Amino acid sequence: MIEISWHFFILASLLIIITPGQDMILVMSRSIAQGSSAGIATAAGVSVGLMGHTILATLGLGAVLRTSELSFLILKMVGATYLLYLGIQLLRTKDVQLGFQNSQHKSLRRLFTEGALSNLSNPKVALFYFAFLPQFLLDGNDNTTLSLFTLGSLFATLTFLIKGPIGYFSGSLSTWIHTHPIVLTWIHRISGVILVGLGIKLFLDERG
Repeated sequence: MIEISWHFFILASLLIIITPGQDMILVMSRSIAQGSSAGIATAAGVSVGLMGHTILATLGLGAVLRTSELSFLILKMVGATYLLYLGIQLLRTKDVQLGFQNSQHKSLRRLFTEGALSNLSNPKVALFYFAFLPQFLLDGNDNTTLSLFTLGSLFATLTFLIKGPIGYFSGSLSTWIHTHPIVLTWIHRISGVILVGLGIKLFLDERG
């Protein structure tokens, strides 16, 4: 049976997804340079990349959770530390500008591929998945592998549902963001608080 803290997971995921980062800038820059379809194609690629991380995290975490309490304890401590680091970095962020780079015209297929490879090749995403997903498994979960895959797949789906429209409306959205920098500041702060809270929760989790 799948035992997952759904509401908390969805809320935390949405806050994290809208936090500007490498993937967000890539989606917006491609859209601004080549139009809405380019942004949507890039966002789709990013989500496919996340599915790759989902599979890796499911296999790796599933094995650890099933076979070794000590390994899980070590993974939990490393994951908690990483989440605290990310949260503190966001809380300390002072640069609220999004930097977009001009790029040459590329086919939608190539943009999709670049979005996927950009995400898959980012080790920070892999670390984030390993630290983030296990926290939403409720005690008594008898099917951790399926639950982890479900969580990762949902995160990838939510990413496209958020970043796809962002890619579509990037032209007007980027202008609005640049004229309202306080919005980015608060996005960073709220997401930072969420990540610090998740890190503390993972440290205090008695499981393991």
